Amino acid sequence: MKKATSLFLVAVLFSSGTVLAQKKKTAVSADQKMNTYISNLMSKMTLDEKIGQLNLPSVGFDITGPILSQGVEEKIEKGLVGGVFNTYTPAAVKKLQDLALKKSRLKIPLLFGYDVVHGHKTIFPIPLGLSATWDMSLIEKSARIAAREASADGLNWTFSPMVDIARDPRWGRMSEGSGEDPYLGSLIAKAMVRGYQTNNLSSRDAILACVKHFALYGAAEAGRDYNTTDMSPNRMYNEYFAPYKAAVDAGAASVMASFNDINGTPATANKWLMTDVLRKQWGFNGFVVTDYTGIPELIAHGLGDLKTVSALALNAGVDMDMVGEGFLTTLKESLKENKVSMATIDQACRRILEAKYKLGLFENPYRYISEERAAKEILSDGNRLDAKAITRASLVLLKNNNQVLPLKGNAKIALIGPLADNKRDMIGNWSAAGDWRKSVSVLEGLKRYAPQMEITYAKGANLVDDAHILKQINNNGADIVADEKSPERLIEEAVSAAKKSDVAVVVLGESAIMGGEATSRTNLDLLPNQKALLKAITATGKPVVLLLMNSRPLTLEWEDANVTAILETWFGGTEAGNAIAEVLVGNYNPAGKLTATFPRNIGQIPIYYNHKNTGRPFDGNELDKFKSRYIDSPNDPLYPFGYGLSYTTFSYSPLSLNAKVMSPAGKLQASVQVSNTGNYDGEEVVQLYIQDIYGSITRPVKELKGFQKIFLKKGESKTVTFSIGINDLKFYNADLKHVAEPGDFKVYIGTNSRDVVGSTFTLVK
Repeated sequence: MKKATSLFLVAVLFSSGTVLAQKKKTAVSADQKMNTYISNLMSKMTLDEKIGQLNLPSVGFDITGPILSQGVEEKIEKGLVGGVFNTYTPAAVKKLQDLALKKSRLKIPLLFGYDVVHGHKTIFPIPLGLSATWDMSLIEKSARIAAREASADGLNWTFSPMVDIARDPRWGRMSEGSGEDPYLGSLIAKAMVRGYQTNNLSSRDAILACVKHFALYGAAEAGRDYNTTDMSPNRMYNEYFAPYKAAVDAGAASVMASFNDINGTPATANKWLMTDVLRKQWGFNGFVVTDYTGIPELIAHGLGDLKTVSALALNAGVDMDMVGEGFLTTLKESLKENKVSMATIDQACRRILEAKYKLGLFENPYRYISEERAAKEILSDGNRLDAKAITRASLVLLKNNNQVLPLKGNAKIALIGPLADNKRDMIGNWSAAGDWRKSVSVLEGLKRYAPQMEITYAKGANLVDDAHILKQINNNGADIVADEKSPERLIEEAVSAAKKSDVAVVVLGESAIMGGEATSRTNLDLLPNQKALLKAITATGKPVVLLLMNSRPLTLEWEDANVTAILETWFGGTEAGNAIAEVLVGNYNPAGKLTATFPRNIGQIPIYYNHKNTGRPFDGNELDKFKSRYIDSPNDPLYPFGYGLSYTTFSYSPLSLNAKVMSPAGKLQASVQVSNTGNYDGEEVVQLYIQDIYGSITRPVKELKGFQKIFLKKGESKTVTFSIGINDLKFYNADLKHVAEPGDFKVYIGTNSRDVVGSTFTLVK
């Protein structure tokens, strides 16, 4: 019997080895076939045509079709365009692809790119909201649906995911990323790439992912967009690089260069970044594209004229020039002057052609053009249902005194605020192809899910009264029209409605256009007119539920101290109103957790959970002067990373370790029992943190190293176990070597980064 078992195992191993060898052989064969095809094609290309593949102009369109920028049609016909962006729909894409296929000499198909950031037509929560789900399957599903819709609409490339670590909410583009943590950000980066590319670019509904913004864009000084970044290599590798690398490891087909200066060299011209790190260290074999006009912007950085900076960018490792046309207009001359080499131009051209080959465009240039698919895929009932489920999971309950939520039975509700009956802002920023008219407002959602409740609506205030801010955001499409009624009259109507209600639900926050690119702010309070409204409603003595819609953490000290409940809803997308209503009435128990720390005030910024200690850490004694602290504010945030309440309550047992010593080859099991001690079934995100107590360099006070999202019925308990291995203890040391150093460690498990139970163990040699 033993002999038969051994023979069986040998047969299985032999069979597995044969299958693996066959897969490798197939992959090599496919690569050889691609290389042969592209080499043959490039042998026929002129220098102008090769440089043309590196050119990416923007081509807008309206309902009648493409609106060609000056000279673009002629350039496509001459083979001087590698791809376009800002054009979609099967009809519009076909018109441009026809130019390349029917008019150009070599008939090389175009790439079609677009900012599909959190959905194409079916819009999901802004990425910061998506990250608050802590659910990789839902996040991947959102990207998968986005890819299906985008590919059905003629697109084959998205400028997403944005994986920049951001710890300064003054920066408006925090809305586009996954918050402050490299571990969680890395998991989300992988999930998004899988969703877009499906691990198979030849699939008809796969699109190229583009990881952005490489690199360190989220660390721009003063939270001001496009600003300088100055950072040690140690911090780059330990705190900021991880999500970019994770996306590359997941197979991301393209990378976008960031706008910012990095230690004296802008990313677009930074050879160390684009070649040494990205290609040599990480093995990236896709193509690099600039951000919008990234190459000509190097002139303002002070690196030279257009010809000089274009050569710098190409030599640094940039392959495609978005809009700037520096490559198109100067590389030929730079080649003559030996400022660039033919080999470098060829390599960049090959990378663009390889992407087109992998997408199957040479086989069928029209494979993404199908009116039938578009009609079936876009904004389907199934997509909207999925969007609602994902939005519900993104909502974060920040406060719930006296269990005012969920709303009770046939309560009288005063629904108040400029965002309460607002469809325009539901889909948030970077929802480029989204149609806000198809979105659901909070008022619509409540009427649908709480028909038994008496709902009185009052606007209460304009979304923005500040003339300076209003002029800027309206110029960028906010479409805010001041109410004919005076601010005082609007508040009076809202107060009257609140006094007649059982509960006032007040919906406040930012305009969607106040987040995203070029929307840095120096004040993160609610706008003064909104704060005045909220204070007036609170003064009625009625329970007040504050619904927040915003693209970044806000400073909410007064709100936290004075309102009854706070629900963070971000900008939830097409189905926002329905999802919010289901949470308000108790059809769904909120389980979202913050992925970015909420400061008490602007003066605490930057503030993040995985900071390092000083030599004089503050222990809470305000009379101990010579410690690292403020004299006018606590050090700790208002809401920490990982924070989020539920309609039920959870308790954690003491943490149990199966051993106190761990070897490099071993595993340690850390366990807690989590109990649902409240009155509702609910989900909890159980979080694992580790601290390296002593290191060869200073280490953070704790770092997220795992989490599990569990569901518990009321009264139910479950033991949650994490396996800790050597990779969970590694970091980049002073020599930038990825090591785990023997010594003592603390391990914590809890409901957020602050409220944890802990124990210690030792890693031995």
